[in-house]
Amino acid sequence: MIAHLRGTLLTKHPNQVVVETAGVGYEVNISVPTFSELPANGAEVALHIHTHVREDVIALYGFLRPAEKALFEKLMTVSGIGAKLAITILSGMAADDMAAAIRGNDLARLTKIPGIGKKTAERMVLELRDKLPPVSGTATLTASPISAVEEDVLSALVNLGYQRAAAEKSLASVLKNGKSGSFDAMFREALAGLSK
Repeated sequence: MIAHLRGTLLTKHPNQVVVETAGVGYEVNISVPTFSELPANGAEVALHIHTHVREDVIALYGFLRPAEKALFEKLMTVSGIGAKLAITILSGMAADDMAAAIRGNDLARLTKIPGIGKKTAERMVLELRDKLPPVSGTATLTASPISAVEEDVLSALVNLGYQRAAAEKSLASVLKNGKSGSFDAMFREALAGLSK
């Protein structure tokens, strides 16, 4: 099992990266918060890896922080949540916010995440409420603006299952309201607009 990967970041997309280690390029699925904090292509990167093995696929899921990996693995223990949905959930809400929503039985916030209905949100609360560590007081790092950030936001929304036209409309609304900035901020605003 691969548990950690350090190497050169060859390519990055909102949901996937390729990391070269000892001449081998590993394709790693990532969350949007991880994407927003990655260095530029060609830089060294270290990811905490969850190796997901199924009958028909072996997939790697990477995280910059061990806490995000731990939350990902806890989400997969909830019945009805697999690896793909777990990574989508982590892309839809910051890890600390999600932990607070689960602990606070805040179903309204949880159901705003794409792919999470009321029943899944209830299962998340029921099965994870007592398993999550207390929220840390540390603030998350703010990501610097990324070139072609609007295209990355659109790509991330389409990868989550939204129609491109709807994603473009939501992003246009975010930009019109003067809320441009980091990928993470723009993505969350556009996602919130689509979830209404």
